[in-house]
Amino acid sequence: MKEIELTVRDVLARDSFQKAKLVAGEKGLGRQVRWSHILEVRDFESLISGGELILTTGISMTLDLETQIAYIRQLNELGVSALCIELPNPNINIAPEVVSLADELDFPLILFDEVIRFVDLTQDLHTAIINRHHQMISELDRLSGRFIELSLTSNGILKILQELHQYFRRDVLFITDRPSHYFYPSHVKETESAIRRQLEKDGTLQDTGRYLETAHGLFATVPVRGFGQVWGRLCLAMDDMLHDDFYFLILDRAGLAVSQILLRNRTVEERKQNLEDKVVRGLITGRNTDPDTVLSALPAQGRNMYYRVFSIRLASESTFDSEDLLEEELIQRSMIIRSVFQRGGFFPAITSGKSELVILAFFISGEDQRNTAGRFEQMIQEIRQMPESQFTGCRFGVSKVYQDIADAKRAFGETEDVISLQKQAVAASPFFEKLGIHRLLLLLKRGGELERYVDDYLGHLIAHDRRHDSDLLETLVVYLECGGVKKEAADRLFIVRQTLYHRLEKLEALLGKDFMESDNRLALEVAVQAHRMLAREGRELAAGK
Repeated sequence: MKEIELTVRDVLARDSFQKAKLVAGEKGLGRQVRWSHILEVRDFESLISGGELILTTGISMTLDLETQIAYIRQLNELGVSALCIELPNPNINIAPEVVSLADELDFPLILFDEVIRFVDLTQDLHTAIINRHHQMISELDRLSGRFIELSLTSNGILKILQELHQYFRRDVLFITDRPSHYFYPSHVKETESAIRRQLEKDGTLQDTGRYLETAHGLFATVPVRGFGQVWGRLCLAMDDMLHDDFYFLILDRAGLAVSQILLRNRTVEERKQNLEDKVVRGLITGRNTDPDTVLSALPAQGRNMYYRVFSIRLASESTFDSEDLLEEELIQRSMIIRSVFQRGGFFPAITSGKSELVILAFFISGEDQRNTAGRFEQMIQEIRQMPESQFTGCRFGVSKVYQDIADAKRAFGETEDVISLQKQAVAASPFFEKLGIHRLLLLLKRGGELERYVDDYLGHLIAHDRRHDSDLLETLVVYLECGGVKKEAADRLFIVRQTLYHRLEKLEALLGKDFMESDNRLALEVAVQAHRMLAREGRELAAGK
């Protein structure tokens, strides 16, 4: 791997250190030197931040052996790069126990056996360190430009990986959220497959940390992002963890160039989805669509292929200054949602409008079809947590499971019903199959029978409340919810039981003495739900929603 940071080995090769002798810790010569520091105090813990090359006279070496050993251990624990000791007195030597400990810790001990000017050493080292930092910046700028240049060429991702391999002399891979495979050199193919399997087993691309430990070795990783999502991870083979963030900065720049390639490619892909958009829109609206066109635009049909219609209703309809801006927005939304569904294991076909997206989410049913509900709930949660503002406050509707594509219009209608009931605060679940009694109420409403049903069972009661400014309807609702338990109903209504008896007598007069018998009670409970639905719809119309 190409080294840019200054190491202890580099320091010993400088002219200012020609008279220095390495007495211990040879295996630690690769330690990075971030700065040099003259240290002559015993309480130094707060003065060390890690990576310093410490310069000191032999004062610490004249102390008792136990103190010397503790001194070396503490320097090593604080991340000091090396210790340079000035010992011009031939009668003072470094104890063998100290040398042995330094070798054990791979902690370099450097000895000057004559008087030296520390100011000359620090000036030389600081100049070298600053020059290295300047070199890092120049190198990073050069590589960033090179990555951008390669991103504009054909097969740019592979060329960026080749550039990283040439620079680091290490295996490089790009694990994407799609089945595509990118790695260099070619013998890394098995490693790529193993890393992909491990990522799928351990979690998501989003959750992976800076390092990934696999059976094939250690890898440094950085995320490749697009639209607030992680589209993949660049992985660089390592012998051990990196000592400097500089290498991660290089990987970040490469990842940014890769994300630009993915963004362009996926934008082109979405533009090509124009036929898919028209086909899906035709299916959900019931327009006649050529069967061959449907087959060419949608995922392949088969005996084990099923689908749900998934609708997303945005909180507000965006306005755009031009059709081009609108198209870009719709493409971006489709790209984001398509990626979410593909990660969820679905084959999506999408149509996107100003205020909604409708997805035909195909899946291969190898298990109970109801099990897909959990995956839909996870995707809804992921969309809700996205930073993109266009998905803030949106509503979701999910149809039942279908197999015949001719049922797409019916399935879309189910999602519309769910979203409508969500707006009325009637339904909380996004799934049509969980609407319960409200499915029947919707059918009655469409047939124009809902208002008549409510009037037949609650009309006299509502009219009585209106004439006498009473609340018998509320009493009925609470009494039904309490299952006819008078004490509980009185407590919930904050009235004494005698008052409740009086109201129940009025209810019997208006509804009949048998209104709590099972059949009549069920009819009244349905009528109450229907009345609530109509009332909420009326409030929406009055509010202009």
